[in-house]
Amino acid sequence: MAYMHVSWLFLFHILVLVAKSKAKVPAIIVFGDSSVDAGNNNQIPTIARSNFNPYGRDFPGGRPTGRFSNGRIPPDFISEAFGLKPVIPAYLDPMYNISDFATGVCFASAGTGYDNATSDVLGVIPLWREVELYKDYQKNLKDYAGEWKANEILSEALYLISVGTNDFLENYYALPNRQSQFTIKQYEDFLIILARNFIQELYELGARKISLTGVPPMGCLPLQRTTNIMDNHGCVERYNNLAVEFNGKLKGLVAMLNKELPGLKLVFADAFNVFMQIITRPSIYGFEVVGVGCCGTGTFEMSYLCDPRSPFTCTDANKYVFWDAFHPSEKTNQMISNHLFKLFLAKFL
Repeated sequence: MAYMHVSWLFLFHILVLVAKSKAKVPAIIVFGDSSVDAGNNNQIPTIARSNFNPYGRDFPGGRPTGRFSNGRIPPDFISEAFGLKPVIPAYLDPMYNISDFATGVCFASAGTGYDNATSDVLGVIPLWREVELYKDYQKNLKDYAGEWKANEILSEALYLISVGTNDFLENYYALPNRQSQFTIKQYEDFLIILARNFIQELYELGARKISLTGVPPMGCLPLQRTTNIMDNHGCVERYNNLAVEFNGKLKGLVAMLNKELPGLKLVFADAFNVFMQIITRPSIYGFEVVGVGCCGTGTFEMSYLCDPRSPFTCTDANKYVFWDAFHPSEKTNQMISNHLFKLFLAKFL
């Protein structure tokens, strides 16, 4: 009888271990814009690049990779938090192959948006093309790992989506076309439809664990503060209010899709509040400068305008909330990623 008890106990522990191993995320798969682009834009003809100094100066090895940061970006930290590799490679980077991509891969393209017209602004990879690259990845993964193992990876992987800011700042408010077609609220709703279609397509391709990140406090980006002369270079509140409103609609979409699509685990990983806390109370988080970025004068520079010869670029990016006029520093990225992991993503462990 005691032997039976030990056997059942042993079997129970085995089942628990199997359940844990099945629940573990085997790969991180990334879609979106410059907030998560690991260097895909290096391989296309666009000015939206960052594969030169001083970008990447705090990245392992001190090399620029195409990440819009002085170091690592959120998918890198999230991958590490799941016990996977500390750097997610870009799918178009010739340095890597399918053996590298099997545990994590990035399809994101700086400058893109939900709206195809947004990707046209800087000639970057539209979201539909990111999906086509993902389909190519699926085929290569099945050739590499076998169909059964590949399907397991694809269904258990965590899909990170971070996109939307460019639709507003690079497209709607910067160019006349969409403004002539939509009011801002109508444009938000148009983007929600596009977001729905995108997530549903990923679901139909096998994705079941998805993290959707909304837009940040757009009005507090150094580029926006620089042009906000009338308000003494403070945050542009109408852009921040827009971000809150749009994120609210994304949350509604998440709730709806979780009800409609069987087996889907979709979370809204809301970075707005923690980012806003860092911006409004920087000293608590160990930052000294929030109104400008580290690179160049910090007011309007990003991409090629972050001149490696600029005498103004700061010496210690850890003191700055922003790296350039549009993107967070590595330290900010890590803080936001840690917050998102603990609050929203750890449930996928």
